[in-house]
Amino acid sequence: MKITEVRVSLRDDAKLKAFASITLDDAFVIRGLKIIEGKTGTFVAMPSRRRKDGEYQDIAHPINNDAREEMERIILDEYQREKERANVETPHVPER
Repeated sequence: MKITEVRVSLRDDAKLKAFASITLDDAFVIRGLKIIEGKTGTFVAMPSRRRKDGEYQDIAHPINNDAREEMERIILDEYQREKERANVETPHVPER
């Protein structure tokens, strides 16, 4: 399966940096991925829901490390590009 599209929606939050969705083989969409700034760096959290016992359970997730690493790399690359585009569109103007 190949990721054929990644969409990133930036957020202005201390930990939640963006939401993402991916399309697989131009045929299947996974929404609700979160780009999180954690203690050890930025990572992608899979879509999840809260169970009755209060724990969170992934709704969809890669089943091996290679797939997870590839998916995370592709999503975080697009996240970086989206941040760069946002900075170009709204350049910082220093105060006088």
